[in-house]
Amino acid sequence: MMAKRKISLNELSERIGITPTNLSILKTGKAKAIRFSTLEMICKELDCQPGDILEWDGKTSEEEQ
Repeated sequence: MMAKRKISLNELSERIGITPTNLSILKTGKAKAIRFSTLEMICKELDCQPGDILEWDGKTSEEEQ
């Protein structure tokens, strides 16, 4: 979605007030959770819906260990 909107990770992090490191963790799928307020800011800035940027893999945290 970021590429579609032609916005860099650093630019998005500045606009929504999240560190580039934390945004990168979200982008790479390594985050364990996301606050609804953070998701809302990202969606508002990228003009998208949560389903446009989130993906469910069906694994539980117990299965990953």
